Amino acid sequence: MRTFAISALREPPFPARQHDATARVARESIEWALGHGLIGDGPRLHRLRRADAAGLAGRACPEGPVEGLRLLTDLISWLFVMDDACDEDGLGDSPTRLAPTVAALLDVLDGHGGRADATATATVAGPLGEALGELCRRAHAAGGPVALLRFVGEVREYLLALLWEAANREHGRAPGLAEYVQMRRHTGGVHPSFTLTELAAGALPGATHRAEPSLVALDLLAADLVCWCNDVFSYGKEHLAQPDVHNLVAVIAAGRTAGDESSALRVAADRFNEGLSAYLATEAALLATGDDGLWPALTARRNWIRATYDWSLAAARYA
Repeated sequence: MRTFAISALREPPFPARQHDATARVARESIEWALGHGLIGDGPRLHRLRRADAAGLAGRACPEGPVEGLRLLTDLISWLFVMDDACDEDGLGDSPTRLAPTVAALLDVLDGHGGRADATATATVAGPLGEALGELCRRAHAAGGPVALLRFVGEVREYLLALLWEAANREHGRAPGLAEYVQMRRHTGGVHPSFTLTELAAGALPGATHRAEPSLVALDLLAADLVCWCNDVFSYGKEHLAQPDVHNLVAVIAAGRTAGDESSALRVAADRFNEGLSAYLATEAALLATGDDGLWPALTARRNWIRATYDWSLAAARYA
């Protein structure tokens, strides 16, 4: 599948870079996950190491303070642990099984991470909740209330989207293409990742820029490209190991009369390539406005599109 993705997907025309502290932060983030009890020695530790969260974060955030890179890496590690619990460990097999965990994590978000006191009582959500609370507190410390509220809202959307996935699995339901595209932006955890990337660069867009229709359109295109690239690269592993309807290729195949896998792969790749062309045209129109306040947001999205492509080539997560 990696060979197909390399040949079929257009390489994003953005510089390929990586933060100098990536290797250091990779070690620190694994220790962070172990310290919170998100993983233990054994298969889950091996799985998280193979995922290479720091490799993805270091490409998406190739410059800036190490603390910003560390926060982004820890978020991605948390998302990988949560996704693997749902997709591979059975937590997301049904809404009734997943709902108590989601409710407990929403309680953490509603409290904006709670106290920073290390002796505070453990949350009902256990290690996932403790780690999420710390991420909230660090986002607040780095970017203030605006960054915290934006991050909390985006993680909340991610958690609720996981329940949508669980309901589909329980009923063996394949969503339609438009529905899948909309929900995939949230199940991918892309938006909170964008937020912490902008935060690491020290330049969160203000409300005026965030409400600009052209930037909203660009934001959605960037999220789609990140998710669709991921879907094409990961389809082979997901289809062989544990078939799941939550992949762009699988959704396209389910919606076709013949359900032909090879043609669905080609359609998915074409969709990515067409989306990249649309992204470049939208970005060019925004750059033509001469508004320097948009540049940090554009840079973060460029970096994420390129980072996802390069990380997918190198990471063992989908091997």
